[in-house]
This record gives sequence, structure tokens and C-alpha cells, in this order.
Amino acid sequence: MTMPSPTGSGTSASATSAEEREALVEAVRDFADARLAPFANQRDADHEFPVETLREAGQLGLGAICVREDVGGAGLSRMDAIAIYEQLARGDVAVAAYISIHNMVVGMIDQHGTDEQRRRWLPSLTTMDDLASYCLTEPGAGSDAAAVATAAVRDGDDYVLTGTKQFISGAGTSAVYVVMARTGGDDPAKQGSRGMTAFIVPAGADGLSFGPEEHKMGWNAQPTRQVVLDGVRVPADHRLGEEGDGFGIAMRGLNGGRLGIAAASIGGAQWALERTVAYAKERATFGQPLATRQHVQFALADMETELQAARALLERAAAKLDAGAADAPVACAMAKRFATDAGFRVADEALQLHGGYGYLHEYGIERVVRDLRVHRILEGSNEMMRMIVGRHLLGER
Repeated sequence: MTMPSPTGSGTSASATSAEEREALVEAVRDFADARLAPFANQRDADHEFPVETLREAGQLGLGAICVREDVGGAGLSRMDAIAIYEQLARGDVAVAAYISIHNMVVGMIDQHGTDEQRRRWLPSLTTMDDLASYCLTEPGAGSDAAAVATAAVRDGDDYVLTGTKQFISGAGTSAVYVVMARTGGDDPAKQGSRGMTAFIVPAGADGLSFGPEEHKMGWNAQPTRQVVLDGVRVPADHRLGEEGDGFGIAMRGLNGGRLGIAAASIGGAQWALERTVAYAKERATFGQPLATRQHVQFALADMETELQAARALLERAAAKLDAGAADAPVACAMAKRFATDAGFRVADEALQLHGGYGYLHEYGIERVVRDLRVHRILEGSNEMMRMIVGRHLLGER
């Protein structure tokens, strides 16, 4: 099975026709149905990170969806990407979310790396033979990304990185870590967002280690650990962009990451809704099918309406990001907030309508509820998304 490519072979995202996108979505749905959905509950129970399955996804082009084709990327648009993530999440939310994070990192190297960096790091990442992690959050710096304390000190032709990153997906398994560190030192002009720089840190670097795997409410099919940098020395040619560019690189990466997580929320919730519709037709209460109850019909209608509205808002944001619109970051924030809130509400309502069966692991509904809950926190909490939108309305930066 291979994923269809869009017409053209340019170095940027090609326009995809409706027919091409339909074929693309069908191919990804086939993969999700065959390689993700049948194993999702067991992976969740076993806390299994399906590395070999991720490599299969990479062979389909899912490891570098929006990356330029000269280094093995699929060269697709953000509009294509959100359709892909939704289908992947119908199979397994946690795996789809990790693929989104991996793509965010790979996209950052593609967009901001030198030609040498792109050709050095991307070919093995695009195939997912190597996996990638995004290292921004710290024990004392979550939503306030500008408060990052990890330091990078120039020492001749190298930088020496010291600090700890928190809640890092794929940590301990990934081959590449894009790390945000402070290079401003004590210079007052380089504090906050102005003193942050991005670095590519390979696994195996001296001084790089990982905390124990976190025990989480959900997302059990991907590992989450601390990344500890104890005097990690990296050559200057591992710096991504110029000194002080890191905050902008991190935020631009998060625009796409927010769309991916939003799409995964819609996909997981859509799967839960479809299971609920089937259950309502089969389940009888007081001698009649559950589906004949008006309150159930109303609940299902509201669930479908919320997902349709979320999808429309997400497509609007993806189109703006593809077009390079000035207000694309605000559109991404709105879509992320709305879609992740709506996805969680729909999945939770699906559990409620399943009654006691929804609480059982074998039905998969409770797994989706647990997996979707964190989407309202990561890639910028939904409170931060509201702040972005509110400041935009008030004309603030």
C-alpha cells in the first residue's frame, strides 16, 4: 500500500485535487483500519510504543507529510495533513498524535535548517527509520515558553547545553531532539523570547539522558519522559537558525502542531460517535431501541454538529496556514481550542450513552476519552489559545 502523491514535484506543497485528496484519505484509512485500530486497546493496556508500525507509516510518506520532496517528504499541504491525522486518529489517537509531533519536528528542520542540515537529518526522519522529539516544555516552564531555563553556552566551535525538558513524547526512543535553549546569558536585551535558540541534538550525545517513563492518564501508546541535558556538547552546525531565532521557530512549529492535535481530536471523537450510533441502534431499553429515544437523538445531533463545526474551523485555519496569512496563528489557536474541547465533549458523551459498557476497556470508548483529554493541554493549553485570540482582538501582540 502506498499513499498517493499530488500532481507536480515542486519543492513546496502542491495543490491537491478533490479526487487526489479522496484517494489519499482512503489510503490512510486503510492503513489505520489494518495497522492501528485492531491493536489500539492492547497497545494502551501494554503501554506499547509501536515503533515498527511507525516505520510502516513512514514508508507511506506519513513521516514528513508537509516536507519538501527533495529530502523524501510528501510535499503535501496543511489541508491534506489534517485529513490524514483525522483518519489516523480513528485508528489510534495516541499514535496519530505522536505522528503529528514527529511531523512538527521534521517540518521545523525542513523550514529552518540549512541545506546541509536538511540533507543530513531528514532522509532517515522522513521514513521514520529515525524518530524525532520536540523539547520545549520544562519543569518550571509550560505555557510560559519564554521562561525556558535550559542554557546553551558557546565554547569555541561547540555549544554546551544544560537543563531539563519535561513531558517529552518519544523521549528515550527518538534519534533526534530539537531542543530550545537560552543563549542570551545575562544580557538584558536577550531575555525572554529574544534569547532562545533551537538546537538539533542527536541521541547518544554525551550527557544526554532520560527520566523514567511517566505514568499517565492516557496516551499510553507513546512514551513520555524527561530529557536531561547535563553539559551536552553539540557542534555549532547543529544550531537551527541563528542565535535568538528559537522562540519564533518554536511558535511557527506549534502552528502546524496545533492543527495536527485538533485533527486527531476530531478523528478520535468521530470514531466514538460512529460506535455510539451503532450501539444506539442495537441497544434496547424498556422494550424499544435506544435510538428511538428523543433525548438520544438530540445528543447524537449535537455531537455531529460540534464535530462538523470543529472540522470547518480547522479547515479554515489550515487554508490560512497554507496561504501564509498574517492571521494564521490566531486561526490555528481558535481551531485548536474549539476542536480539542469539542472532541473531548463528544467522546465523553459517547461514553455516557454507552452506559456501563462505555466504561469497559474492551469497547475502546474510555481509551479515547483518556487520550483526548490531554489535547486540551498540550501544544499550548486551551487557556493560552484564548489568550492568543483575545490579544489579537484587542490589538495586542
